[in-house]
Amino acid sequence: MAAADDGQLTALAAAIAREDQAAASDSQDRFNRRFSQVLLRAQAEADRNAEVVESLNARTQDLSEQFELQSSVLADLQEMERETQATQVLYETFLTQLKETSVQEGVFQSDSRVLSPALPGTQIAPRPVRALAMALFIGAILGTTIVLIREFLQNTYRTSEDLEKSTGQVVLGQVPKIPRRGRRQTVNYLVEKPTSAAAEAVRNLRTSVLMSNMDQPPQIIMSTSSLPGEGKTTLAISLANNLAGLGKKVLLVEGDIRKRTFENYFADSKGRPGLIAVLMNKTPLSEVVIHDDTLNIDVLIGEKSSVNPADVFSSDAFKSFMGSLRESYDYVVVDTPPVLLVPDARILARHMDAVIYTVAWDKTSKTQVQEGLRQFASVDIDITGVVLSQIDPKGMRRYGYGGKYGAYGSKGRGYYEN
Repeated sequence: MAAADDGQLTALAAAIAREDQAAASDSQDRFNRRFSQVLLRAQAEADRNAEVVESLNARTQDLSEQFELQSSVLADLQEMERETQATQVLYETFLTQLKETSVQEGVFQSDSRVLSPALPGTQIAPRPVRALAMALFIGAILGTTIVLIREFLQNTYRTSEDLEKSTGQVVLGQVPKIPRRGRRQTVNYLVEKPTSAAAEAVRNLRTSVLMSNMDQPPQIIMSTSSLPGEGKTTLAISLANNLAGLGKKVLLVEGDIRKRTFENYFADSKGRPGLIAVLMNKTPLSEVVIHDDTLNIDVLIGEKSSVNPADVFSSDAFKSFMGSLRESYDYVVVDTPPVLLVPDARILARHMDAVIYTVAWDKTSKTQVQEGLRQFASVDIDITGVVLSQIDPKGMRRYGYGGKYGAYGSKGRGYYEN
């Protein structure tokens, strides 16, 4: 009660003390009501004081943050003032040196003066004409050196004389490059243009092959080469077509049963039985052979076998089969695999009357050709002759050989169909 410091509450307490118990009840009620009012007022005052304290704390925090920020800004400002003072001192130093230099330049006067303006002169260096002449001279020397080096390192065949001299074999023919793309288109070109340089070359090859043995003209002819892509298959098909042009019955056999490329030439051959089916007596030859109306020849395609092809061609069945072909056809042309890759060609050659070895012009190396011929010689097989194929007429003239060969020179253009 003393802590409340309220006069009414003190007076009511004194009255209650003076009155008896019966009369003090009313005074006690007033005392209680006044005490509640004082208590509520004290509580409200305490809440206001708490809010004031909280507000003062928040204000104190804000002032502390502002003080820290102002302290940081003050430090930056002082640093900038120091830098400004240093820059000002440096500027004053340079300004002083500039003034001293200006004074010194004013003291010294130049002793020279312009008597007359300069006249335009002539160019002394560099000299374009001399530089161009030197460049042409050096370029000619370098070009000649490169050409001589390439010719010195050249290891291919470009002329029939070189081929015949290097191999010791007769050159049966020289077949130019056919201006067509695609295997079937290449063969059709020879049929559609019978007077072209390529067709005439194949015709000359046919004559050379048939006259290679006058006493016993070859009946079964084999076409091979050192490596793939030298034109042996195209040459075999073209030769078969030319032999059919003599009114003879001709069979073209795909002896390369490993790669089997005849399906690219003859669309009807896909999925049909072939050589292996005949050798195993599964299908008669008459049912397997395909007749090509365009080339007017019969075609016997190769067929994949689980037996090694070299063993197939070494068998008695194949020997008997070749004997039967001699009775059924006037001529048989066999396309074989390359000599340097598999032994099939050397085995097949034992059943042949003539062996034509194809050499690609300016492509097949002399080492490859000599190795291929050596492999034939190792099994006592005599080559009938070699053929220089895929000759580029422009390349012949570029190398300076066009004048020596009529088919590739300007004088032969009137005799051949393009």
